Amino acid sequence: MKEFDVILLTESCYENPKELDQYVQNVITEDGLVKNALEDLGCRVKIVPWDKKDFNWSSAYVAIFRTTWDYFHRFKEFNNWLISVKEKIQLVNSYQEIMWNLDKHYLKELSEKNINIPSSHFIPKKTNHSLSDIMDQTNWNKIVLKPTISGGARHTFKITKNQVSNYEDKFKELIKHEDFMIQEFQDNILTKGEMSFMLFGGKYSHAVRKMAKKGDFRVQDDFGGSVHQHQANAKEISFAENVISVLEKQPIYARVDVIWDNNNELAVSELELIEPELWFRFKPESAQKMAHLVFKKLNEIKNI
Repeated sequence: MKEFDVILLTESCYENPKELDQYVQNVITEDGLVKNALEDLGCRVKIVPWDKKDFNWSSAYVAIFRTTWDYFHRFKEFNNWLISVKEKIQLVNSYQEIMWNLDKHYLKELSEKNINIPSSHFIPKKTNHSLSDIMDQTNWNKIVLKPTISGGARHTFKITKNQVSNYEDKFKELIKHEDFMIQEFQDNILTKGEMSFMLFGGKYSHAVRKMAKKGDFRVQDDFGGSVHQHQANAKEISFAENVISVLEKQPIYARVDVIWDNNNELAVSELELIEPELWFRFKPESAQKMAHLVFKKLNEIKNI
């Protein structure tokens, strides 16, 4: 028998935080809800940073991605770690799902399965095209530029046609190192924000609405955005559940980020299968939903 049943993966700054601001407190609260829900089912649970050097990953059956929010700043290291542990412990969501979801090219695949996404253009690294050329080709007057592997609005810029010359040098430098994508800016984000739908086992649980601060378009709280509980309607729930239904494999947990596009239609802005914030604090019983699905997976592993 292994020492632990479940590892909750975090980043090192949350293991023994020196300061307990509201942001860190939310992390501790939500990981605590998941830990308690699993322990109520009889699981032996430990919270461990993904980059902990001396931890034996073979000592547990399952590792759940929770708050590994530094991975996109350390992608090469994170990717090497994934490869090193994937045969030692069952990752949740699975290694295959994580690798597919790491790169925002997945949005193109969703579009090919008739899931509405904002108009998008993908740019391979070391491309010689200018932003101006791309905007001319697409006939977009306002765009959002961002890396295909990213999070927390890293290297994300809103650019208008009048401003594009100011960003060309920066773009030329950034595109040397990684793939980027350009999306037509969706004006509704400024007034309607972005909705996040939490799903467990493909079924809707709860939702929040994220609003950017005045004068910004980024809804993340890092940039002054705010989060509000959202009562999803039947159309929104059906849309979010349909996104999960087209995937090759149903993930244990998922967050579907949705906006109203420039045609006033629901559109997927992000599908989060790795380490999404799931706002358990707004619906604590949802941690039990995830715990039961993980417990089922754990029993399947133990019975192999």
